[in-house]
This record gives sequence, C-alpha cells and structure tokens, in this order.
Amino acid sequence: MADVQDAGVAVPGGAAGSHPLQIEMNGINVITDPQRKGRPRDLFWPWFAANVSVLGLSYGSFVLGFGISFWQALWVGVAGIVISFLLCGFVAIAGKRGSTPTMVLSRAPFGVRGNKLPTVISWLLTVGWETVLMILATLAIATVFAHLGWGGGTATKVIAMIVVVALTIFGGVMGFDLIMRMQTVITIVTGVLTVMFIVLVAGKIHWSTVSALPGGSVESLIGGLVFMMTGFGLGWVNVAADYSRYLPRRSSSAGVAGWTTFGSSVAPIFLFVFGLLLAGSSKGLSGSIANDPVGALAVLLPTWFLVPFAIVAVLGLIGGAVLDIYSSGLALLSLGLRVPRYVAALIDGTVMTVGTIYVVFVAGNFFGQFEGFLITLGVPIAAWCGVMLADIALRRRDYSEAELYNPDGRYGDVRWFPVGVVIVGTAVGWGLVTNTLASWLSWQGYLLGPFGLGGKAGAWAFANLGVLVALAIGFVATSAFSRPAIRAEEVAPPLEAAAAPA
Repeated sequence: MADVQDAGVAVPGGAAGSHPLQIEMNGINVITDPQRKGRPRDLFWPWFAANVSVLGLSYGSFVLGFGISFWQALWVGVAGIVISFLLCGFVAIAGKRGSTPTMVLSRAPFGVRGNKLPTVISWLLTVGWETVLMILATLAIATVFAHLGWGGGTATKVIAMIVVVALTIFGGVMGFDLIMRMQTVITIVTGVLTVMFIVLVAGKIHWSTVSALPGGSVESLIGGLVFMMTGFGLGWVNVAADYSRYLPRRSSSAGVAGWTTFGSSVAPIFLFVFGLLLAGSSKGLSGSIANDPVGALAVLLPTWFLVPFAIVAVLGLIGGAVLDIYSSGLALLSLGLRVPRYVAALIDGTVMTVGTIYVVFVAGNFFGQFEGFLITLGVPIAAWCGVMLADIALRRRDYSEAELYNPDGRYGDVRWFPVGVVIVGTAVGWGLVTNTLASWLSWQGYLLGPFGLGGKAGAWAFANLGVLVALAIGFVATSAFSRPAIRAEEVAPPLEAAAAPA
C-alpha cells in the first residue's frame, strides 16, 4: 500500500463515488480522471465548516489587544481574513491542475527532495494547529461544565479531551469522503447555533464604550493585520490544494479560487466583527479570552444554552482539526514515510494528543504560546507561499504528474534557488518579529535594530513585519528569476522511465 501511495499512480478504486464509511485508500498518489468528482462550489462546505468556529469571536479581543480602535480593527481584521484566504484560493487552483496534495505540488518549484524543507514546516504548522484546536475544545467543555455545576476540573478535562481527540482522529483516518460529509453537517449545526448565540448575547454590546476606544499607530495596525493573516489564511495555505485535487480538470479556476475564498472567509468575518463588539464592550471579557478563548464566552450565556454552546464550540473546532490531521498525514507521506495514509493520520493524532496534554495540564498561558506559534511558523510558511504563488502564476501548462515523484524528472532533485529563498526569507523574517509572552522566542527580532526600526523595544517591535517581508521575498525572487527554469520544464520531453518512489 505504501508503495502505491508514494508512486505517481492512482490507487485502484473505480469510478468516482462517495463512500464516507470506508477508509480512503488514496494517499499522495495522483487522483485520476475516473476518481474525480464534484464542482467548485462543493469546496464551500469543508472550508466553511473549518472556519465557522466560535474561536473567530475571540479574534476580536486579540486584535483590540494591539491597542487600536474599533474601526481600525474592523478594517484590519476583514482585510487580513480576505487577503489571506485569497492566497489559499490561488493555491487551490494548483490542486485541480496537478491532481495531488499541496505538498506534492510544491515539489515542482523545490525539487522532489528539495521540497522536504517546506514539507517539514507544513507538517509542524498543521500538527500545531490541530493541537491548538483540541486544547481549545477541551478547555471550552471544562468551562461550560463548571458553569453548569457539573465540575470542570481534571477529570472533566480528561474526558473532554478523549472525546474530541477521538472524533478528530476518526475523521482524519477515514479520509476525504467522510470529511466532506462531516463538514456539511458541522456547517449546518454550527451555523444555526452560532446565530442563536449572537442573538442571546447581543444585549451585552455597548456601542458607546466600543466607539470610544482610542486609535492606534500604524505599527499597531500592521501588527493586527499580520496576526489576522497568520491566524486565518496563512494557517491553511499549505493544505489548500488537498481538497481541490478531487475536482475534474475542466473545473473553473476562478470557481475554485472563489469558492475556497468565500467559504473560508464568510463565517470568520461575521464572527470577528461580532467579537470586536463584545470585546470592545468589556475589558474583563477581553482579559478572560486570553486564557480561555472559547470557554470565556460561556459566561455571557443563560444556563439553558450552555450545552448547545458547548456543542457549537466543539463541532466548530473539530471541523478545523479534521482538515488539519488529514493534511498533516499527507505531509508525512510526502516526507517519505512509507505507511498507509490512515497510519500517518494516527501518528499525527498521537502527537496532537501529547501536545494537548502538555498545554492543558502542564503549561498554561495559552495566548502567549499561541501567538508565538502563529508568528514563528507564519514566517517560513509565508516565504514558501510567496514562492508557490509565483510558481503557479508563471506556469502555462498543467503539471507532469508522474515526474513529481521522480527526482530524475523535469522538476529535479533539489532546486537550491527556491530552497535558498525560503531560508533567506525566514532568516530575515524572524529578525523582524518579536513575542515577549513566549520566553522561548526571545531570540527573535535581531534585525529591528540594524534596520533602524527601534530595536526590540521600539514602535515596530510588535508589527511583525517579518511575515509580510518573507512573503514578499518569496514572491518577488521567484517571479524575477524562475521564469526561464519553468519554461524549460514545460517544454521538456516526458521522462520515459517509470516513476520512481518519492
């Protein structure tokens, strides 16, 4: 099975059809035409369900924490959500053009083995995100149970963690068809219950307090924008083609990009705006959100709605985690792990469980670690994204799919220029970001002084310019210097030898 998944051939399965209760046999192999199904609008369901989580409400508090006004936060937040998910939409186009997961398509610019560097980064990001979502779900259930008087201590957290982790791993192991079915159900249930939540807590909003929030500096605005981009689209861009790869080749590229962007953005925008109004109305609520971003919202609700709130909170978080564990398993296979896809998902589930146990029962201080995680991995993934977007834009033909698995093919073994671009972009980017709440990141920001930005204590210290700079370095360098290499690849004769294992 592993050999088949590693090769650029299809896993036998006949014509396309939905089999949600069968374990998906496809791994990182090519999805052939008979297996392709659906339309671009079908992408709405997984992307909406993955981002309808009530965690989106808490981002209102996070962004106001940069010291900006409501109107500034509104524009920064909406721009960060839409722009970052638009990047996902562009990457998703490569999925239907190349029929393979995102981190296999990434072999085109980086080389078959040169792509291991960005794949490791992608794996860390997806495993990190699925762990974060499990942490939030566990804490949310414990908080709700405490408010109900059912106990919110260690025993409750252990049981809650077992339940949410089991559901997430089950979805990731079963694969694409079950995930698509789960996400449709999650979308409907969480959508209805989230509207009920908004209606119930709307009376907690005090516009006079919100509108009186003082404005912030340009540096603070940029910091908020970068935080929103890393918290939303840049956390998904490395997996954006994992679902579009199942669409027929004739599918509209504009439709793929549009439905990915729309499905991803619409719920976070509404949740974020409402979260801004809530957080801006209460400093106490904002402070509580930093420690328990989802559970803190439960204090606003009447007792009778606490159980439905727990359902909507957990389902929304699981919706995102299921996509992450599925894609993190594909990343492991792309790295060369020779096991079936579902085994890779189980391995990632184990890592996720250990990380959840550590944060929930040992570490504490959730927000500081969360922000540090987002920004630190946001820098290299932004550099990779810049390279990938430019590479996609420069290509005029579909990928030679079999050669994505063979280092002797047109895409080569290690392409040092794109690899170097990511390394340089990351080195520069980390020198322009800081995070004082996570002590293990105190080494960052080493370029703020030499670049005349006031050092680690200056006004630009928390603008996190490094993410935007890394994205720009990746895109500009690839656009400027990779065109001849891509044109040569596209006119190269097909490789006659059979595709070698990745």
